[in-house]
Amino acid sequence: MQKGNIGVTTENIFPIIKKFLYSDHEIFLRELVSNAVDATQKLKTLASKGEFKGEMGDLTIKVSLGKDTITISDRGIGLTAEEIDKYINQIAFSGANDFLEKYKDDANAIIGHFGLGFYSAFMVAKKVEIITKSHQEGAQAVKWTCDGSPEFTIENVEKEDRGSDIILYIDDDCKEFLEEARISSLLTKYCRFLPIPVAFGKKKEWKDGKQVETNEDNVINETYPLWTRKPVELKDEDYKKFYRELYPMADEPLFWIHLNVDYPFNLTGILYFPKVKSNIELQKNKIQLYCNQVYVTDSVEGIVPDFLTLLHGVIDSPDIPLNVSRSYLQSDSNVKKISTYISKKVSDRLQAIFKNDRKEFEEKWDDLKIFINYGMLTQEDFYEKANKFALLKDTDDKYYTYEEYQSLIKDNQTDKDGNLIYLYATHADEQYSYIDAAKCKGYNVLLMDGQLDVAMVSMLEQKFEKSRFTRVDSDVIDRLIAKEEHKDANLEAGQRDILSSVFRSQLPQMKKVEFNVEAQSLGETGTPIMITQSEYMRRMKEMANIQAGMSFYGEMPDMFNLVLNVDHKLVKQVLNDADNSCKAALEPIEAEMTSLNKRHDELHKAQEGKKADEIPQAEKDELSDVEKKLADEKTKKEAVLGKYAGGNKVIRQLIDLALLQNNMLKGEALTNFVKRSIELI
Repeated sequence: MQKGNIGVTTENIFPIIKKFLYSDHEIFLRELVSNAVDATQKLKTLASKGEFKGEMGDLTIKVSLGKDTITISDRGIGLTAEEIDKYINQIAFSGANDFLEKYKDDANAIIGHFGLGFYSAFMVAKKVEIITKSHQEGAQAVKWTCDGSPEFTIENVEKEDRGSDIILYIDDDCKEFLEEARISSLLTKYCRFLPIPVAFGKKKEWKDGKQVETNEDNVINETYPLWTRKPVELKDEDYKKFYRELYPMADEPLFWIHLNVDYPFNLTGILYFPKVKSNIELQKNKIQLYCNQVYVTDSVEGIVPDFLTLLHGVIDSPDIPLNVSRSYLQSDSNVKKISTYISKKVSDRLQAIFKNDRKEFEEKWDDLKIFINYGMLTQEDFYEKANKFALLKDTDDKYYTYEEYQSLIKDNQTDKDGNLIYLYATHADEQYSYIDAAKCKGYNVLLMDGQLDVAMVSMLEQKFEKSRFTRVDSDVIDRLIAKEEHKDANLEAGQRDILSSVFRSQLPQMKKVEFNVEAQSLGETGTPIMITQSEYMRRMKEMANIQAGMSFYGEMPDMFNLVLNVDHKLVKQVLNDADNSCKAALEPIEAEMTSLNKRHDELHKAQEGKKADEIPQAEKDELSDVEKKLADEKTKKEAVLGKYAGGNKVIRQLIDLALLQNNMLKGEALTNFVKRSIELI
């Protein structure tokens, strides 16, 4: 028996392995099984070159559980005593820190390195044994034992077959790894696509009301996964079946892209466009990263462009630089090249689908657009490619490319300043009356109800020359696309005040909602009253919900305009009735206000151009007194008009109709509206 010392203290190598090389204890199984795969593949390589002439036999790697042990067995090349000394004992000969320093610039030299992968076993084991026999003719089998201290022993043993058995005596605080279900889930997670068969126990079957083991190995992996095969060998159903295996509960994917490149880097994989029903289902970390069919991570930021992290599927590349534990990427020029390649491959595939089968592309656009829009918003070079096949959908469910739509609306939707106006709605039903009014003018209205359409509107305004997007309910139809200078309603100032006051007095009090009342000439056949919302303020509030740094707008109240059509007979009727009903009560108030306004103007004019200390205190006091009296008289006037308006059911009915049209009439107010409607009928 040979005894020895690894060359470092336990305070050095093992804590560093546990705390720094590996962030998650469970990956010990991945490392040890990967090492077994590596040993088996090396034997196959030697055999293919004629350097190993023995019987290959069954090459299945076997994982088994004992009472306190986990054993990983392979029939690969095995190790001699000298190779154990080289690959196991000397791994930390000069200290773990020196080892890390040695490999810091070449992570690929670490991945698959038997020694380092092997030492991950000590994260869960209090003692580890290697029983191994080299494939070399006449080799002596040996057993290496270490309890996690710097000391180890090597002794000759009897072993009939070539290969290695790694036996882990599980530590007391890691007993979870002795559970069959736990090991089964880890093998499925990390090893389900390894290129060498991996068996965990025996298959089971139901017999006499219980599960019993059969004699057949329970192979947990598929050694020839779909992405390793040539696209010409595969059918659509093959891709769909593989997707169902990866994501059992997901709907059928929209499209898929088979990646296969061997220069200037090696990369294979399949990316799927999932069907997304709502933003709740938007999840990143669905793409699985593999390194030579060994699962590494599902966090692929940096390898895949950000917008494509919404896709599902697998990517496999031995050229992606990983850190020692394979848990995250290291910076490398290859990563940028791979990211650029994937982005180009996706855009080329989408472009081909659009050209070859536009009908199918349009049918899937509503599901696809979140990926494409996200890409155009976040990656300039993707926008340059995608704007050729990105679509706009109108309220009649017709689809147009950007160029097609511009040609469609340029003759009728250009305003007096030469700006092309893109009208859009965010909800076809709720904004139906506004859409209908626009269509009656011969305008086309886009439907932009997607999760990223608010941001898309702002971006496209910057991309499109002399163009502006305006939501169809942001103004009265004649002002959405101004063909000529707007003319104010033909009303005297007093009439405008009366009309504004009686309607304002009956507006409901809503939390974080403010109304501005204005009178417009909209024609005798136009609607008597309507509610609009400023495009700018509404868009800023919507952007505040998705963009950091704009929370100020999110805290502001919603600003609406209550537009009164002074040409409509009902509004005229209200104005005439209010004028007649309130005339007697308003005359003395207005006379007093006229006198006060005259004095206010005189005092204000007298103080023009003077500094504050040059104005006599008596004049200051009088001006303040006049302003207070004016405010009091205005309050009296509004009280008179408010009292009248409160008894006029037509006013409140018109307001409620406008609120109802905008889905703003709810609760008690809606019930009162229904009762009032019945009474009026």
